[in-house]
Amino acid sequence: MTQTWNSELYESKHYYVSQLATDLVTQLAPKPGELILDLGCGTGHLTAKIAESGATVIGCDNSGSMIAQAQANYPQIEFKLENGEQLSETHVFDAIFSNAALHWMTNAQAVVQGIQNALKPGGRFVAEFGGKGNVQAIVTAVEETLAAQGYSAPQKNWYFPTISEYASLLENNGLEVRFAQLFNRPTVLEGEDGLRNWIAMFASHLLSPVPLNEREELLNSIETTLQTHLYQQNSWFADYRRLRIEAIKN
Repeated sequence: MTQTWNSELYESKHYYVSQLATDLVTQLAPKPGELILDLGCGTGHLTAKIAESGATVIGCDNSGSMIAQAQANYPQIEFKLENGEQLSETHVFDAIFSNAALHWMTNAQAVVQGIQNALKPGGRFVAEFGGKGNVQAIVTAVEETLAAQGYSAPQKNWYFPTISEYASLLENNGLEVRFAQLFNRPTVLEGEDGLRNWIAMFASHLLSPVPLNEREELLNSIETTLQTHLYQQNSWFADYRRLRIEAIKN
């Protein structure tokens, strides 16, 4: 099932996605005059951060809602609708950057081939996305709650690889890995409805077996299950695990 994106909810409640990745832009080290692709740019905030360096940046995303919001936020930057699993760039880039997007592109082989084709020799690929074990507590609670109420396990729309799995994929496609790190990043979710807002934004597909009129009860059960583990100091947390990677095209 395809994820549906709500750019307004993303902007208002999940702005941390770009805020937590400003150091990823530092790792990218964009330079004036470079041509850089922001793959899975969302609403464009990190695209604009990269552009501050003097580099020329193109942002692409597979969501029309996200691209429309990005264009409204930063009309001076080029944004375009494009599927990361079917990159067909006419440009050759000095670097390709991606934050919190690659785990939505489940055909990782196609994505990496597209990245390799779009980079110039010596070009950089710098990315961060969900790694092995990402949001495992949330996913497990949803699955167990669904099972307890007689629903089958939902299809997952995510790709959360290990370091070795993703590094091998890159190396096998002509990209030499220079840096790889898998780390925990517990992240505060804003407000008392933080958990259910997160599910609505990023995991609505997990609730697809449940009729709309039964979802409130289901969400209450999920919150009860996760209360001890993911609710601390009057705030919900997402149990994020991130994979950060840097590679160079041979």
